[in-house]
Amino acid sequence: MRAWRIAKAGEAADVYQLADIAPPVPGKGQVRVRVLGAAVNYPDAMMARGHYQVQPPYPYTPGVELCGEVLELGTDTIGISVGDRIVGTADLPAGAFAEEALMNAALSQQAPGQLDDAEAAALHIAYQTGWFGLHRRAHLQRGDTLLVHAAAGGVGSAAVQLGKAAGATVIGVVGGPEKASIATELGCDLVLDRNTDDLVAEIKKATNGKGVDVAYDPVGGAAYDVCAKTIAFEGRILVVGFASGTVPSPGLNHALIKNYSIVGLHWGLYNAYDPAAITAAATEINALVAGGIRPLISKRVSLEDAPDAVTAVGEGTTTGRVVVIP
Repeated sequence: MRAWRIAKAGEAADVYQLADIAPPVPGKGQVRVRVLGAAVNYPDAMMARGHYQVQPPYPYTPGVELCGEVLELGTDTIGISVGDRIVGTADLPAGAFAEEALMNAALSQQAPGQLDDAEAAALHIAYQTGWFGLHRRAHLQRGDTLLVHAAAGGVGSAAVQLGKAAGATVIGVVGGPEKASIATELGCDLVLDRNTDDLVAEIKKATNGKGVDVAYDPVGGAAYDVCAKTIAFEGRILVVGFASGTVPSPGLNHALIKNYSIVGLHWGLYNAYDPAAITAAATEINALVAGGIRPLISKRVSLEDAPDAVTAVGEGTTTGRVVVIP
């Protein structure tokens, strides 16, 4: 089968090598799948550079999220059959940027029939992250005001949709008019352009000085500063990631004085500590899909174009999700 391989750290365009390799063999709890679609994530770029918190041994096939058709079952796989269409994360080093991959059966979900392969491939990580972040960690309530940074991106667009579904007023922050248009279409009640708007002043104006109840920050850096300056009394700043490349150093005295919470989210830990919660969240997300929510797919690319897609997502120049279709 054809698969991208990484043998050393660097930029995707430099270290991705397309090769013909033997199909992976499923072990205990694993299934081998035909890759129907592999969504590109920011961690794919970080992992290529050797900067991600989880690094598989070299050489490995990259790609962390996919929709696949089950071809073969390993031992101790329950609830999945050959021919099923499933979504979830790839079991690296047999990643998703290939014609076939391995998945953990217990951590995978049946793909919703309402979604095509690309949409299904983009459903798992971003929407699980949004669901756990907004509901389990930040306890978003109906009537709350939610601030979402990078609202037209892959993670941010899911948070916007989940926030609206929960009955929140959503303020989306984007970079540029094209992304502003997309954030509006996603359902944001107010869209602000970080390149041209005074974010702090506009957010305070929109909330009558109260500030936002929940701030969803996958960016870090200056975006976190905006969160801290606009968070409401007893508000929750949700730290999701650092796409800007800058990890904030929050002043805890400020959190004390303003009486707000700084809440971290590493969604992947639930796979180890509470996998049943992931299954429960998938049920809730699938119900929203049945009600009309769809992942925003901006581009579908061939397997050969995977390195360019990873580079674009890593640079933050894309909107919604980019999906590789082998």
